[in-house]
Amino acid sequence: MNVLVALICELPVGTNLALLQFFWMLVSGGLLPQRGALFPALQASGLSAEATRRAWAAFRQGVWQTTVLLRLWQAQIEGLAGWQVHLHEGYRAITVDVTAFWRPALRNCPSKHYHPAANRALPAVIFGVVGVVGQVGDQRLACPLAFERVHPKDTRESRLWQDLLRWIKRHLAAKDVAVMDAGVKLADVQAAAVEQYVLRLATNFTARRNTPAPYRGKGRMPVYGEKIRPLERSYKGKTIAASLPDRVETWTANDVSLRGEIWEDVILPGVIPGPEAKTFQVYAIHDPAYETPWLLATALKLKAATVKAMYQDRWPVEQIPLAAKQMVGAHRQFVHADESIQRLPELALLAGSILSFLAATSPLVPTGFWDRQPRRTPGRFRRTLLGKPFPQSYPLPEHIRKKASVTSHLPKGILAHRRKTASSALVATS
Repeated sequence: MNVLVALICELPVGTNLALLQFFWMLVSGGLLPQRGALFPALQASGLSAEATRRAWAAFRQGVWQTTVLLRLWQAQIEGLAGWQVHLHEGYRAITVDVTAFWRPALRNCPSKHYHPAANRALPAVIFGVVGVVGQVGDQRLACPLAFERVHPKDTRESRLWQDLLRWIKRHLAAKDVAVMDAGVKLADVQAAAVEQYVLRLATNFTARRNTPAPYRGKGRMPVYGEKIRPLERSYKGKTIAASLPDRVETWTANDVSLRGEIWEDVILPGVIPGPEAKTFQVYAIHDPAYETPWLLATALKLKAATVKAMYQDRWPVEQIPLAAKQMVGAHRQFVHADESIQRLPELALLAGSILSFLAATSPLVPTGFWDRQPRRTPGRFRRTLLGKPFPQSYPLPEHIRKKASVTSHLPKGILAHRRKTASSALVATS
C-alpha cells in the first residue's frame, strides 16, 4: 500500500482513491479468477457497487497520464537502498522491446503482431517498452521508462519502431546505449541518427568494407566495398564460407570459454564507401550454450565480452509483459473503448513491474510446505495477495479520499448514457 499510495499521490481528489483501488485489484491478481472481467474483479476485492463504478470511471475517464505514473514509479525504484544500475565500460544499457496484448475478437483492432504459434500476424494492441536495467540483490530487473503507443493514424509496427527510435534519440544520455532485438533493422537505426546502440542481426546478415574493393583488371572500377559475411550459410545445397574476422577476442566466464569474432568499420550493403558513410562493428559471439552464434552490431568500440553482457541485459525488459499477462492476469481483456484498450495494458505493465520489484525486496514467501527453496518471484508474491480485500483500515493521507461532488442534478440511468441514437441526433440537429 505504501508503494501504491506514493504512485497515485499527485492525482486529483477522488480519482486518486478510485485508481488506488483499481491498482490493488491488479497487483493482487484479481483478474485471474475472473478471467479478465473488470467489474467482477473489482467487486471481489471488497468494493461496494458504488466504489466499483467509481474505480471503473477513474480508469476509463480519469484525468491521469501513464507517463506521470511511470515517472513516480521510477523515482521510487531509484530510491531503493539495494537498487544498482548495470554499467558496462561506463555505459548504461537502455533496453527497447515491443510487446503485444492479443485481441482476436476486438472489432477494429488498431494493430497486428506476429504470433509464433499461428505463424501469422494476429489482431493485437502493441506497445513499445523502454527500460533501464539494474539489480536488486541477486535479481536483474528493468525499471520501465516509457510505454509507447502506436500512432493513431499509422498503426503499423514499423511506425511504432520509428517512434521508439525517436524517443531514444531525444532521451538517450551520453553514457546510455540502446539495446534492441532483431525486430528493428539496422538501416532504420542509422536513419534515426541513433549512434549508441547494440542491435542483434539476422544470421544471414552481410556488410561491406568502407573502402572500394580492389580492381581485378577487367571491367569497370569497383564502387562498393568487399562483402563481409560473418556467419557461413548454405544456399541451394552449397556452403558459403564466412569471412575472416579482423580480430578475435577470447575470455572465460563461469568456467566457460567464449570467443568473439569482430569486423571493424564496416558499412551496410548498398552504401558507397567514403568518409561520410556510417560505419559500425559486427560481433559474432560464440557461446557453447547456444547452437547459433550471436550476431551483434554497434557503432561503439567495445570489447566482445562487454557487447555480450550488454545484450544479455536486454532480457529483463521481457519480464515486465510476462508479469503483466500471466501474473496479473491481463492476458484476457474485455474493454472496447479506444482509450480503454490502451490504458488497461499500460496499467497492467506497470502493475507487473510493481509486482517484480515488491517480490525482489520483500521477505521470501513459500507457496506451501513443498516449496522448500522459494525464490523472490512475482508469482509467489501475488499469491500472498490473491483473494485479500482492499485494506479499508489503511491510514490514507487526507487528500486521498472520495470526492464529495453534488450529483443530484445529473441525469440517472438510461438518461445518463452518452451515446445517442440516430433519431435523437437528427432531432438535435434539426
